[in-house]
Amino acid sequence: MTVFAYVLIQTAAGKSWDVADTISKMTDVKNVHAVTGLYDVIAYVELTDLPTLRDFINKVHGIEGVQRTQTAISV
Repeated sequence: MTVFAYVLIQTAAGKSWDVADTISKMTDVKNVHAVTGLYDVIAYVELTDLPTLRDFINKVHGIEGVQRTQTAISV
């Protein structure tokens, strides 16, 4: 089963481009964009299962400048 998800990320001021660049190099990331609005970065990922998604989110939280995330799983 493939899990498709959008990860919406809020970053510290001035960190959105660095965070987007770091995430763009991660496995399973199909698209990532620095954006305006409530969130600073949005990533689209395709993963093998929910535990892999959990591990991905944990890695995102370990990136310098990431403050919080919101994950939207496609149904």
